[in-house]
Amino acid sequence: MEKISIPIQKNTRHSVQKYTEKRRRHCWIFAEPTRECTSRCDSISELWTTHKNWTGYNSSCLQVHREAAEALLDLCRTNKGVYIKVGQHIGALDYLVPKEYVETMKVLHSHAPTSSLSDIHRVLQEDLKLNPLSVFEEIDGEPLGAASLAQVHRARLKDGTIVAVKVQHPYVQGNSLVDMKTMEVLVKIVSWVFPNFKFQWLVDETKRNIPLELDFRLEAENIEKVRRMFSHLSWLKIPKVYPELSTKRVLTMEFLEGGQVNDLDYIKTKNINPFEVSDKLGQLYSHMIFIEGFVHSDPHPGNILVRREPSGQTSLVLLDHGLYATLTNEVRWEYSKLWLSILNKDKELMRQHCDKLGVGDLYALFACMVSGRTWDAIESGLNKTKFTVKEKDMFQKEIPNLLPVISEILARVDRQMLLILKTNDLLRGIEHTLQTQSRMSSFLVMSQCCVRSVYGEQLKQCSSSLARWQTTFLQHWTLLKLSIYYFYLHVNSLVRGISVKRLS
Repeated sequence: MEKISIPIQKNTRHSVQKYTEKRRRHCWIFAEPTRECTSRCDSISELWTTHKNWTGYNSSCLQVHREAAEALLDLCRTNKGVYIKVGQHIGALDYLVPKEYVETMKVLHSHAPTSSLSDIHRVLQEDLKLNPLSVFEEIDGEPLGAASLAQVHRARLKDGTIVAVKVQHPYVQGNSLVDMKTMEVLVKIVSWVFPNFKFQWLVDETKRNIPLELDFRLEAENIEKVRRMFSHLSWLKIPKVYPELSTKRVLTMEFLEGGQVNDLDYIKTKNINPFEVSDKLGQLYSHMIFIEGFVHSDPHPGNILVRREPSGQTSLVLLDHGLYATLTNEVRWEYSKLWLSILNKDKELMRQHCDKLGVGDLYALFACMVSGRTWDAIESGLNKTKFTVKEKDMFQKEIPNLLPVISEILARVDRQMLLILKTNDLLRGIEHTLQTQSRMSSFLVMSQCCVRSVYGEQLKQCSSSLARWQTTFLQHWTLLKLSIYYFYLHVNSLVRGISVKRLS
């Protein structure tokens, strides 16, 4: 079937062209040749044609993005609470919004506005129904970290135990409802002025998630659930909760130390292997997404610590368990199949699974959003082409031209996928900082989890012992072939590296 394509390449004119099967060194985004798609492509082409002779167009766009991002940051800091949360969300969309917004809003992940110590004492007294100094020997005046809804202080109990006390900002509960209503009105106005930009999904997600994050009792339940779920991982540290000192607005936890996962100086000083960190992070999140369907959805660097144990083992500390994505089996299975189709370069299966996730004819762009790679890299094979800074820069440079289409995808896609997309972007940002994004082991672990997920679906449909045995055998056989294949790719990569060094 003929496709209508938008070539995405540095210094290339955006135009509507017919795609031929002859491969070109471009990144192609496909869409079915519908009237709607053709109109959208024509609009992009017209925009380019209008401004192509203006040499200052690109630099002016960047300047506008920077100024708008700074204004948005000021708005979030002034209004605090829910606005900080939305700003953090924007700062996590590394592959979905212009980089000027991402770089500006990322500061909110670790430098959100703080509440005074007197306000913190007031919340503790109101919620614990006692004088905080009757329980805590001391509470540090400076918070360990401040987020949109709360801040964390190091404290010492009367028995000398060091704990971390998470206390909600006193103004958040009262302001959150008004803030969300205000944001919804603003988004509707923006959508009316700019019909192509659909951001109602962001309002809907905020309205759904904020009440959950404002109840620390739910976070305590999440902590206990994840501690049980991953108790077999000796290198994963999750703080214990002190239930007698925890309420809806106060969460007292075990104090766990470590350096932020993106602190390269700390990692180097402690002689920690960044590839080991990335491998363990990939293993954890692949299992969460594809096997358990229960996903920690705020893995920004401030919430993931690394440390070297006395035994020499590298451990990860996972913090802030207020926001989890819970996937239904159907979405988890479809997402697993989508990833396998991306890794297998099977466009027809990509289309089918994207359609079941609600994306429809925009499946190719969605595959790029999910993988964080260009279509050219997907066609070549993600497990064969290394991710480069040049590819990342090209991806982000072209995002402004595709924002209307991206916003439409986010409005269409199954709501459960929104937090997964955010999680993917945060994890890719960490890998980019650690410079580990080109490792092959990440695809092996993810592929194994996807295979287990897909065969797990089939096992639930087996009606006899023989069918279950056959399905189990096929699963193990597929996993064995995967291991052999990735071992071959690893050896082949080493051989090529040795050959290049000899030639040079």
